[in-house]
Amino acid sequence: METNTRRRLPGVTLGAMLLAAALALWLLWQPALISTLPMGLRLPLIGLGVWALGAAFMSAMGLEARRPWLRRMTTPPWSLMALGVFTLVLLVRTAIA
Repeated sequence: METNTRRRLPGVTLGAMLLAAALALWLLWQPALISTLPMGLRLPLIGLGVWALGAAFMSAMGLEARRPWLRRMTTPPWSLMALGVFTLVLLVRTAIA
C-alpha cells in the first residue's frame, strides 16, 4: 500500500530518512540545542521533532497510518514540511548558540 507520492518521488523518501538520521545523531551529540530552551518552547519543539523524524523513518520503512488524517500528516508534503521546519529551527539554534 504505497502512496502515489512515494511512487512518484522515491529519492525524496531516501533523502528524508537520511536527513532524519543525521538530525537524530546531531541531537544525541548536542542535546543542549533543545534542553536549554524554556519548557514552553521545548515541548512544542519536541513534538515537532517526534512528528518530523518519526514520519521520515515511518515512510522509509513502508509503513502507513490507518486513519486518513494521520496518513495525511505522515506523508509528503506535510511530513517534509515538518522535517524542514525542524531542521531550520535546529540550524537557527546552532547559529545563535
